[in-house]
Amino acid sequence: MDLGQGKSITPLGSSLSSLAVRALMGGLAARAGGARVIIGAIRVTFWGGLAMAMSAGIGWLVGAIA
Repeated sequence: MDLGQGKSITPLGSSLSSLAVRALMGGLAARAGGARVIIGAIRVTFWGGLAMAMSAGIGWLVGAIA
């Protein structure tokens, strides 16, 4: 992703920022639902990361990722 002025987001940076936002949203959802915040954040981050890794792996297998 090009941010202009020669700056870009790497795939690793994009993945890490996505996981950070997932952790934040998981914690907020847990708090709203009355559950333990850290458990909600970990759960959403883990399963979201696993889904992203599986999607990247499938994309690599079919040649959609260089």
